[in-house]
Amino acid sequence: MSFNTYGHLFRVTTWGESHGPALGATVDGCPPGIALTEADIQPWLDRRRPGQNRNTTQRQEADQVEILSGTFEGRTTGTPIQLMIRNTDQRSKDYGEIARTFRPGHADITYHLKYGIRDYRGGGRSSARETAARVAAGGVARAALAALVPDLAITGYMVQMGPRAIDRARLDLAEVPRNDFWCPDAETAKLWEDDLLALRKDHDSVGAMIELTISGTPPGLGAPVYGKLDTDLAAAMMSINAVKGVEIGEGMAAAALTGRANADEIVMGEDGPGYLSNHAGGILGGISTGQDIVLRFAVKPTSSILSPRRSITTDGEPTEVVTKGRHDPCVGIRAVPVAEAMAASVILDHLLLDRGQTGGVRGRIG
Repeated sequence: MSFNTYGHLFRVTTWGESHGPALGATVDGCPPGIALTEADIQPWLDRRRPGQNRNTTQRQEADQVEILSGTFEGRTTGTPIQLMIRNTDQRSKDYGEIARTFRPGHADITYHLKYGIRDYRGGGRSSARETAARVAAGGVARAALAALVPDLAITGYMVQMGPRAIDRARLDLAEVPRNDFWCPDAETAKLWEDDLLALRKDHDSVGAMIELTISGTPPGLGAPVYGKLDTDLAAAMMSINAVKGVEIGEGMAAAALTGRANADEIVMGEDGPGYLSNHAGGILGGISTGQDIVLRFAVKPTSSILSPRRSITTDGEPTEVVTKGRHDPCVGIRAVPVAEAMAASVILDHLLLDRGQTGGVRGRIG
């Protein structure tokens, strides 16, 4: 299997399976001299860690990260950083019954068709467990960004679960870490909890919409035509398990706007150019404007449910599948810290690319 690496200058290769002894990431291209220890990465993994509340999978993993290389005396050396997270709570026996059966909605059948072999224990490489390695790598990226662009902030939050969306009049980012759903609307978070309880009792799951705001991004990141910042951000989000659609700024809603409504008018301020709106989501022509970068992505319902679904075996015989094990009723909840980590890696990558191409030189206005 190839294509386990993302990034250009800041490059991350993830490895490992859901029920293997460990998983992790090799991070190459991190600038030297960045303060980095396990304690700098662990808080980000703790936010993604399973089993923290009744609204997520009850698999209990400490997700303790180990740095095996690439640092000396608490600072990065510029050499590859090897990160490892040991799996400690696998229950492979839960998957014995589906060893020769394809679970509907999962990658079982496509992995089998492509490779002729698959790790049926929790999906192996296709499992959302793989995202722990991305979050660890994102912790490295965040440490570098904190040193290079200290005012940059990346905040992810759920704006919709199933048919119920937040009330944007109540949107409060300070509320995001206060509930189980990373929800910026406290009242909607309470309703989601009731919705999820009903779905659990009905042996079902539900999808979600995640929004990400990146503030403090310097203008000038990204490049035409095939090195667009929004292209790489969209690809990063689409690579996350269960994501089925990504939009930047107005996104799909832009199709209903007129040119006059959609164009972000430009004004000159004391500190340089400013914008009267942000329909573009902080990116024009693939290059950051300096405004907040705003993107959203849709996460499909968790395919692992206790309701029987029709499928076939590896022999082509018809069967019914009930997926046992411990699974998220709404995988979108734990997608929030994963999305933040992927965004951090992409922003750092483009920051390094820009430094390499322009040296940070910018066109003057006024």
